[in-house]
Formats: sequence, structure tokens, C-alpha cells
Amino acid sequence: MRTLKLHFPGDALPTLDTFLKQTKEARVFRRTQAVRDVVKGQRLQTVSDTLHFTYSALRKWVHRFANQGVQGLVDRPRPGRPPKVTCELAHHLDRLVDQDPLQHGSSHSQWSCQELATVLARQTGVQVSRESVREVLKKKAVSYSRPTGRLAPAPAELAWASLELAALEYQARQGEIILLYEDETVLWRFALPRAGWWRKAQRARLPTRPLSPSQIKRDESLKRQAWVRYRSWSRVTSGVLLSVIGAVQYGTAKVFYKIVPHFDAQELRHYLHQVMATFSKTKKEVVMVVDRSGIHRAHKLDATLDHYHGKLRFHVLPAHCGHHLNPIEGFWRVMKDRIGAGRCFADLHQLYQRTRQVLMAHQERPIYAFHW
Repeated sequence: MRTLKLHFPGDALPTLDTFLKQTKEARVFRRTQAVRDVVKGQRLQTVSDTLHFTYSALRKWVHRFANQGVQGLVDRPRPGRPPKVTCELAHHLDRLVDQDPLQHGSSHSQWSCQELATVLARQTGVQVSRESVREVLKKKAVSYSRPTGRLAPAPAELAWASLELAALEYQARQGEIILLYEDETVLWRFALPRAGWWRKAQRARLPTRPLSPSQIKRDESLKRQAWVRYRSWSRVTSGVLLSVIGAVQYGTAKVFYKIVPHFDAQELRHYLHQVMATFSKTKKEVVMVVDRSGIHRAHKLDATLDHYHGKLRFHVLPAHCGHHLNPIEGFWRVMKDRIGAGRCFADLHQLYQRTRQVLMAHQERPIYAFHW
């Protein structure tokens, strides 16, 4: 084993430390780390054993650093066909991602690798594969993910709906009508994980989804059949979803609710009868603000609305305005957090009992502050 006799410049260590912070390639980082240990005075054999380098490879990189500096630690250009996607094409592809796919004749509002390759070939004349497009996008600040959020309403419709609700709220303050904001929500009997404090030596695991999609579909089908046939909680022995119909009275924190294992037009009819039984003695018209979901426009509700003609009517919000104008949406978020966050219920009856407990507790001590 020959003795290493090399002379390193005085600023070798600061130069290597700076290069370690700047490099992004794992191979170059390991080489720089090994060379820095040698420059510090450690023996080649010790460093090669510690960082799992072969002795000859480590000696080669130390020689390259001594003769060429940090540039000697970078891989030299390899022979072969030059890359098809040049820097100019990569920049063009990066700009293309920010544009709307619909403007380029696509039928979707999100880009795919194949569509990007097609549009790139049409604009530049260079044919690239979708795998090449994927490799370029992975190096950019672009990720392949499913978009989340909600559709934004039309500004004009949102402004007009706000004015209509302001007029209804004024009538409610004057005592002319009873204004209710109605909506439905769905609860899972599986846990909704949230951040918390755990021991570092432990990794807390919750049974967030103990059933497969096929099992969930089968359980929901059995639950729906049992409920539609018998309309009795005692007959429901399976299922993972629970529906809650609720409405909050304007100016108060009172939430009138109905918990059902399966939500349909028939359950909404029963809920309307329940609400009208509560306000029948007031002799005031009940105006219920609802969204444009199909259940609120079902023909099965016509008989019920005709029965309460002059006593009950729906005020339908424009499309996609519910999250902006219906205050019960915020109540649903808090309620779900109180019911299911960090919990997993063994069956639907336990979820029903917990939901009922939280909603009854809200009547005595509100869990959500409505801002009227």
C-alpha cells in the first residue's frame, strides 16, 4: 500500500464544506464527504472502511481533488447519444405546464405526460416519449397529484345570492319568517387521524381503513337494503357511512337534526315533517335555504311541499355557493372533529351513539359559534 503524498491548498476544507452544502447528487456528496475526511488527516484505509469506499476509488477521487479541485469530484461526461430533451425544450415544457390544457385542444383540465408530449411535438417538431416528459417534470418543481378543493361560484351569482339572503335575514329579524340553513353530511366510522403528541420510540397506528373497497361496498349495500326495507335501526347490522340531515335557525345556535344510516328523498320528507312539527305553533312561514343537489329537487318532495304550501318553501342557492353562504358548513367541520378524529368505531351503532351525544351536547353548550 503506497503512502499518499499530496499537497492540498489552505482553503481546501472551507471549499469542500461549501460544496457539500451546494451539491444535490448523492454520489457526489459521498465522494466529497470522503475526500474531506482525508484532507482532515484521516488515513485512506480508515475512511474507505467507514464510508464503504474501495481503497482504489477513494485514492482516485483524492487525486482528482488535489489536481482539479471540487470540479474533479463531479462525474465526467459519458459517451453515448446526447439527450433528446435539451435545456431549451425543458424550459419550454416547464412553461407549458402553467398553461390551460383546454386551450391546446385537450378534453381534460389537467395535464398528462402523453398530452404534454403531443403538444410539445406540435409546437417544436421534436418527438419525445411520455417517459422523457416525466423525467423532465420530476426535476422541475412539478408533482403528479390529484387536485383538491371546490369549484368556485360565478361572482355575479354569488353577489346576487348574498343580496337575496340579506333580504331573507332582514325578514327573519323582523319576525316575519323563520329562516333555516339546511344541509347534509356524511360520517365515516373509521378514524380521521390528526396530529398529536406521541412517544418517539413508538409509532402510533390507527385502524383508519380496516376494510377493503369491495368490503365497504358490500357492507353499504347490505345496510341500504336493510334500512329501505325495514326503516329500523335494529335491522342495520353493517355499514360504514352515516348520514346527518341538519338545519340551523338564523340568529341562534339551534341545530335541528336527523341521523339516518342511508339518506334519500324519503328521509328528507320525514325530516321536513319533523321540522314543521317543531314550528307549527309559530304561525310563521318557514324558509329553508338549500343547495342545488338533486335530492332537494326530487319529485318525491312535491307532495310534501304542496302539503305545506304557504307554510314551508325552499330557497335554492346558485351552483357552488353553499360553502360560501351556508353557515352550517362550518358547524359540520367542528362536529366531525368532535365525533371521529382519532377514533375508530367497531360498528355503525357506536358511531350513531357518539354522533347523537355530540349533537345533544351542542344544544346545551354550543360547540360552534355562528356569526350572524
